[in-house]
Amino acid sequence: MKKSFAKFLTASIFTFGLAGLTTSVGAGSLEDVMKARGLTEKDLLAAAKTYTPTGGRDEFIVFSSGGQSGQVIVYGIPSMRILKYVSVFTPEPWQGYGFDDESKAVLAQGKINGKTINFGDTHHPAISETKGEYDGQYLFINDKANPRMAVVDLKDFETKQIVVNPIMKSEHGGAFVSPNTDYVIEASQYAAPRENGYVPLSQFNEKYRGAVTYWKFNREEGRLDPSKSFSVELPPYSQDLSDFGKGPSDGWSFTNSFCSERYIGGIEKGRPPFEAGCSQKDTDFVHMINWKKAAEVAAAGKVKMINDHPVIMMDTAVAEGILFLIPEPKSPHGMDVSPDGKFFIVAGKLDTHASVYSFEKVIGLINAKDFAGKDPYGIPILDLKKSLHTQVQVGLGPLHTQYDSKECVVYTSIYVDSQVTKWDYCEGKVLDKINIHYNIGHLMSMEGDSVTPQGKYLVSLNKLAIDRFNPVGPLHPQNHQLIDISGDKMQLLYDMPLPLGEPHYAVAIKADKLKPKVRYKVGWNSRTDQKSEYRTRPGREKIVVKDGVTHVYGTLIRSHITPEIIEVEEGTTVSLHFTNVERAEDETHGFAINNVDVNLSAEPGKTVSTTFLADRPGVYPYYCTEFCSALHLEMQGYLLVRPKGMKVENASVSEGQAYAQSDYDKQVKTNVATQEVIDSVVGYIVARNYKDFAPVLALVEDATDQLNFAADSKKKSEDAAGKSDWQNATLWAQQWFQYQVKAADIGLRAKTYLDEHGAKVVQ
Repeated sequence: MKKSFAKFLTASIFTFGLAGLTTSVGAGSLEDVMKARGLTEKDLLAAAKTYTPTGGRDEFIVFSSGGQSGQVIVYGIPSMRILKYVSVFTPEPWQGYGFDDESKAVLAQGKINGKTINFGDTHHPAISETKGEYDGQYLFINDKANPRMAVVDLKDFETKQIVVNPIMKSEHGGAFVSPNTDYVIEASQYAAPRENGYVPLSQFNEKYRGAVTYWKFNREEGRLDPSKSFSVELPPYSQDLSDFGKGPSDGWSFTNSFCSERYIGGIEKGRPPFEAGCSQKDTDFVHMINWKKAAEVAAAGKVKMINDHPVIMMDTAVAEGILFLIPEPKSPHGMDVSPDGKFFIVAGKLDTHASVYSFEKVIGLINAKDFAGKDPYGIPILDLKKSLHTQVQVGLGPLHTQYDSKECVVYTSIYVDSQVTKWDYCEGKVLDKINIHYNIGHLMSMEGDSVTPQGKYLVSLNKLAIDRFNPVGPLHPQNHQLIDISGDKMQLLYDMPLPLGEPHYAVAIKADKLKPKVRYKVGWNSRTDQKSEYRTRPGREKIVVKDGVTHVYGTLIRSHITPEIIEVEEGTTVSLHFTNVERAEDETHGFAINNVDVNLSAEPGKTVSTTFLADRPGVYPYYCTEFCSALHLEMQGYLLVRPKGMKVENASVSEGQAYAQSDYDKQVKTNVATQEVIDSVVGYIVARNYKDFAPVLALVEDATDQLNFAADSKKKSEDAAGKSDWQNATLWAQQWFQYQVKAADIGLRAKTYLDEHGAKVVQ
């Protein structure tokens, strides 16, 4: 005999927590598994160091650039589990980014010369800092292809702002933040004219320029402020990576460069290519800039306005003592200031050495005006040998350096040798090397860019995968390799394929520094961080025509979309606004409609919109795209677009099924039994210290809402029954039951949470 739902629910409540108490050990012992899979004890040790049991949490969270995807990838360490893709410069339908009106407004900020750009090449993420410590509040990420900077709010991991650099045509040296996130650096890459327009390459030396932009960050608003930002003009060298000083070097920034030969190529005209002319000299230049003084110069108006943006010109920068050059090994990539701010390390891709510069020596040379000469643009050049603390031979093709928690210990990626070198920059000696697979670019230690690196782990961001994973065609994934650096010798722990663009750089933060919200205030525009003007609450749904646009104010909740039927005339501009009125964590709803090319993602509390022209008569089903409840498939509706001029008919709706009093009585009996079970769940919860658990409090709040909805449907059912309208009485009784099911689902989740987190019985 088929069990009633109430009996099934009762059984579920008292057995739900027991399933995990028995564990099958499988067909063989650990030794058998090792033998069958060809594993060694070393393999098992590596696996144990990365394994995170079900329900477990990672110690660190990584934000990796997504390269050509235009996104940011979020994953955990040591598990290496991908947790999220943050949409930044590229539309992404699962999160509705670039499909709802709210996020379209953010992407529109990134238009260049009025043109929509739906592609970005993200390179270098940076986490906001307070006194040089990662504070976990904001993430900044640059776009190399179309010089732009974006702000991601780590309260909800959403992109809030995109700003376009007004004077650059490409960039690479961003994003890097000052110790208190006063400014965010963006350095150009390939020299170009500052003004828009055509300038022949024959005028390269005279009219092509580089630059460093200092974007002012307003922490209270969580936005970059272009009106208080400025740039420093640089020579037509190809600027590369940057970093801000710390401690004694705070107030200065450092940007390296390549192609200081200023070679302009021309292989199609029989000239040697760029790579030949841009690697002829033995050295390039570090650009050392007194950014605090530069900010004062810009505020004093000693600038040239270029494309409505203040630029401190080179001659002004030299006259004001803002800009200096230091020779560095040719074709460098890394520029990394030590945690104490006393040193910075540069590695040249076409050299075998990493160079450690002493800030004390450098600032001493500047104060003494002890210069080795000037470059063709009149910028003072410091003497290389007088600036160095030491140079260490680390391998062929050194790129980027990261700092350990151990004093003086650093790690440098060695591209050509496909290795990581561990070395001591104080004493100038190599400590260890490890092979990686293959051709490492950047590498990242835990909080390695901050004043307090955490050590423990290192991630090698490899450009090639070759034989590491199952073949999936000519385009291989990238490979992030996790390395244990807790001991004297490095140990490779894990290979993680990343099949989303070419990640260039990443930053890792202690997970407990992040405090993301789990829901929005009901009716929230997450992109502006304000109440949405289109917010709606249950029972207040409406359709309003304003300025020729039909606005639909609707709600989303398990398991229905309100309104369920929308009818408009052909040629109508329709603007749909849906508020997710759920209170429970992770109860996201989606919304897709046939023939409109839209997916909305509405997390709990969020209001999302989409506006379109209903230009073709027809019937267009819509539904929730996010599986949200047992009756997810029933979460549906219809947009009816009648031909222009057609007269509206108020025809009655034909019922697919007729119901009698016996059907009503049967449903009510089920509902009463179900309520008894719900009451037992409530009794179980309130008998424990549930108020000590914030997630459970939210679940209880949500369950209470569902039961209030159930009570409303119960009254409608009883009113219809009082009129002997058994059709509507039965259907409203079924709706009453549906709300009960949702409340029971929430209650079971709350009970499970209490059981798994050691809730105690209240005496």
